[in-house]
Amino acid sequence: MDKKKKEGRYQRIYVQLEKLMATCKDEEARKATIIAVLHNKMDYFFWTGYYMLNQGELIVSKYQGPVACMLLKKNEGVCWAAINQKKTLLVEDVHQFPGHIACDSRSQSEIVIPLKSRTGEILGVLDVDSKDLNSFDEIDQIYLEKILHLIYI
Repeated sequence: MDKKKKEGRYQRIYVQLEKLMATCKDEEARKATIIAVLHNKMDYFFWTGYYMLNQGELIVSKYQGPVACMLLKKNEGVCWAAINQKKTLLVEDVHQFPGHIACDSRSQSEIVIPLKSRTGEILGVLDVDSKDLNSFDEIDQIYLEKILHLIYI
């Protein structure tokens, strides 16, 4: 998808999500709704979901797409790297990422954004996979980070 079309779609999604978030303050409902909207509006999103920290483990939470790894091996893969580095990671080719965890061999590229509480504590990550190489860029990063802020407003 070209950058202009992608940005326009994200802008429309953001407005839609803002309106939806105003209808319910429950954080779990908000997380589920964000995943459903993103997964169904962005045609290159193959797997869209959260991995949440729970007693030092990274466990799958709400998601859309094929069956996921339920528990990610500690300090391996893109999700743990995003948590440990405390920043969003864009991975053009997951097969080139050291220690990549292949929950589904069809995944080719990935973006992982730390999910932070109102106080800035990392609670987990938003993980999005694509079946195509090099699917994610700075537009995805900007808008997905902005969308995640809607959970805790």
